[in-house]
Amino acid sequence: MNHERAPGPPWSGQAPTVSDLMAQARRTGVDRLDAQLLLARLLQQPRAWLIAHDDHALEPALAQDFMAQLAERARGVPLAYLLGEREFHGLMLRVTPDVLVPRPDTEVLVDWALELLAGHDHDLPLADHRTPPTVADLGTGSGAIALALKHAWPTALVCAVERSPAALAVAHANGQRLGLPVQWLQGDWFVPLAGRRFDLIVSNPPYIDGADAHLAALHAEPIAALTPGPDGLAALRVLARDAPPHLQSGGWLLLEHGHDQGAAVRSLLHAAGLERVQTRRDLGGQERCTAGRHGPA
Repeated sequence: MNHERAPGPPWSGQAPTVSDLMAQARRTGVDRLDAQLLLARLLQQPRAWLIAHDDHALEPALAQDFMAQLAERARGVPLAYLLGEREFHGLMLRVTPDVLVPRPDTEVLVDWALELLAGHDHDLPLADHRTPPTVADLGTGSGAIALALKHAWPTALVCAVERSPAALAVAHANGQRLGLPVQWLQGDWFVPLAGRRFDLIVSNPPYIDGADAHLAALHAEPIAALTPGPDGLAALRVLARDAPPHLQSGGWLLLEHGHDQGAAVRSLLHAAGLERVQTRRDLGGQERCTAGRHGPA
C-alpha cells in the first residue's frame, strides 16, 4: 500500500531563513507585521533586527514553533494571546485567553474618566474632595481600565470587580507586576460592593448581541466577556439600574457600549435618575461611551 507523504515546507532539507518564514506567512495569509512580531519574540530580537537579517537561518525547533504560531494566527487567534501581552494606555499588560484583549477604543473611556476626575467642564473636580477619589471598575477582565486609571491618577483609591476567578488572577498579576495597588474583588457586578459608594464607576461590560454575526470572528476570546446573551443590553441595564445607590452625590457612571446602543444607554441612565447624560465617540467616529451624574439624594 502506498502512503503519500504530506508535502513539507518549501525549505525542506535545509535550515529556513527569516526570508523563508516571512514568505510562508504570506502564503498562510498572516499579516507581515504580525508575523514579524511573532518571529522577533521567538528569536528574542527587535523587529528591526529581522529586517536587517533576512538571510539568518533558524534552528528547526524554532522554525516549527513559528509555523505553529502562524497556524494559530491564521485561524483567528488574537496576536495578543500568541505574544502574551498587549499595550493599553501606555501600560504593557499580560493577556491570556481568560480575558478579553484590550481595545484601543476603550482608551476613550479611560481618557473621559480622567477628565471627570480632573473636573474638566464639570463642577468641582472629583479629585478636590478632602479624601482621595474613589473609583470602581466593574468587569475588569485583564485589569486594563483600573490599572490605567491608577497609573494616571496615583492618589485615587481604585477597586476592580470581576466574576471570573481566572480573569481576576490575570488582572491581579498585572497589578503586581506593574506595581499599581488596586483592590481586586471577585463577584458579579455590584455584589461585592454592598454598602459602598464611589465618586466614579466605570465599566466595559459585555454588550454584543448573542445573535450578532461578528461573534464568530471573535471565537478565541471568552464569550462571557463579549456578550451577555441574546440581548446585548442585559448587562448595561443592570449597571444603570444598580449604580445610583453606589454613587456619591455628584459621582459619575461611565459605560462603554456598542456603536448602535448610544440612544438605548442614554435612556437607561435617564431612567435610573442620572443627570447630564452624554455620549462620546470612539476613534472611528462611532458612539462608544455614555456617562451620567448622580445628583443629591
